[in-house]
Amino acid sequence: MAAVQAAPVFLDPAASTKKACQLIEDASARGADLVAFSETWLPGYPRWVNAPVAVAVKRELGGRYLGASVSVPGPEIDEICSTARRCGVDVVMGVAEIDPVTRGTTYCTLVFISADGEVLGKHRKLKPTYGERFTWGEGDGSGLLVHERPYASISGLNCWEHNMVLPGYALMAQGTQVHVAAFPGYESPGGGTRQTLLARAFASQAAAYVMLVGGVLRPDDIADPDVRAVVATLPPLTGDSCIVDPTGEVIAGPAEGEETLLAKGSLDLVRTAKALCDVGGHYSRPDVLRLVIDRRPARRLLEQVEEGDSD
Repeated sequence: MAAVQAAPVFLDPAASTKKACQLIEDASARGADLVAFSETWLPGYPRWVNAPVAVAVKRELGGRYLGASVSVPGPEIDEICSTARRCGVDVVMGVAEIDPVTRGTTYCTLVFISADGEVLGKHRKLKPTYGERFTWGEGDGSGLLVHERPYASISGLNCWEHNMVLPGYALMAQGTQVHVAAFPGYESPGGGTRQTLLARAFASQAAAYVMLVGGVLRPDDIADPDVRAVVATLPPLTGDSCIVDPTGEVIAGPAEGEETLLAKGSLDLVRTAKALCDVGGHYSRPDVLRLVIDRRPARRLLEQVEEGDSD
């Protein structure tokens, strides 16, 4: 497991993709089977959404962000798929995904890519957190899936989806063994973010490894002076990534600066933990509590033809 903590080339999807491919190659050379990136790593987390700046500034930056968002599938994802295939590794990449129909909305999306260079699936964040609603649309249940891989079953959620409880339970009930927890990247001094707490809780409840991948964003990482000035009004994103085992213990990290954490996992430990507490199996009470998932992709426009009408 390789948790990549690094800054993108902010709002430059082409340059960020090239950097991501190099990081994937580096992790592969170190023996990784699975390489994971932080929330909307490509082309960067919209840090200004909570900045104390004028709404007009946020609107202007929102337009820039929309212009830098990527399509899934699209040229950036195609390049990452090619790298994954060449290196023989699975990749979980956080992206700001442009709506393919309206081209006016972005989604906070995790893209799952196989070592064969194929997109296994994608998951759009169900509910953007707080100021993020200024930038991202809401996802749906179609991507709330566990993906079977040769080494383990893998899953992923973005940031405070780990606070929502039910999305996590949905993945636990599908038997996740390695989970990517993608965060913007910091532990606030007062404990407001709680990314490590949430990651450790998920690991213990799911009896699964958790790759907490936090983002890095410092003013010096941003070339544009106007964007840099806005980002500088808030504390930098320092990542604080770690890898947690199925008992909830941190086995790698926290990472410092630009660093790729690596850790080996054991399905024996996963099985031992699940034998103790499998919340989607023997430790559940479906006669008392059940979860229903709507798998239908969200559609904003429905074309309806009245009976008797003809083309």
